[in-house]
Amino acid sequence: MQTFLVVSLLLAAAEPLPAGKSAIEVQFGDVPLKLFTYKPKDYSEGPIIMVFHGVLRNAEEYRDDSIEMAERFRALVVAPLFDDQLFPKRKYQFGGVVLDGKAAPKDEWTGQYINRISKEIRQREGRPNLPLYLIGHSGGGQFLVRTAGFVATDAIRIVAANPGTHLFPTRAAEFPFGFRGLPDELQSDDHFKAYLAQPLTIYLGSLDIERDEYLDVSPPADAQGQCRFERGKNVFAAAKALATERNWPFNWTLVIANDVEHDHTKMFNHPQCSAAFGLVSP
Repeated sequence: MQTFLVVSLLLAAAEPLPAGKSAIEVQFGDVPLKLFTYKPKDYSEGPIIMVFHGVLRNAEEYRDDSIEMAERFRALVVAPLFDDQLFPKRKYQFGGVVLDGKAAPKDEWTGQYINRISKEIRQREGRPNLPLYLIGHSGGGQFLVRTAGFVATDAIRIVAANPGTHLFPTRAAEFPFGFRGLPDELQSDDHFKAYLAQPLTIYLGSLDIERDEYLDVSPPADAQGQCRFERGKNVFAAAKALATERNWPFNWTLVIANDVEHDHTKMFNHPQCSAAFGLVSP
């Protein structure tokens, strides 16, 4: 009886996600995560688009607001919930890279959950090579730029939409705004080179210029620019200049959604989202 139950649970875990909206609970070690998903009814061989919420931790809303994007790209959307109890700002927006002033163990960096989640979804869908794209808005964009700085994924594009602050490729600014204060191996030239080679898209709304209640206006944040639009353009320019100076590969792109303010739905549904992903609608 016990053997039958174990086998039944394993088979259930391997079932593909259902069409339409759904939510599943997954367990990685002692960390539970809820994944809000959407699969188009005629989904067949489209990619995964993993969508990351902002500071409101509203993953279900982000899933719902990604449906148009899922239909446009014939993609499977997965929106993980990183609740603020298990993943406070240090572990979400700042990636969990630093703990008590020291580098945390690499397997505890929050960006590693991207690899764990993608493996789970690929196993369920029976497609180990399912293409992966990432997009996060605002706080989710902050999470993705710091993930790009430290974690290797197999994502085709990592789209950071309207982050409030960025990880500049410099030792002149303290982490999480730059790399100063981190162990030597995390601020070496080789590490900077790998960061600039990441397939990172800085995706900005041209009207995201307000200094609202959620924007970090501390001196190190304001050193990056006075608004999200300015900060995004500045980090891209700094990264491109460093890559050019060192003759390093540079795989970042800058994409601007005209006439869009700090609004994730408008960013997701804007025509320029195709350029941010490098995807063409089927």
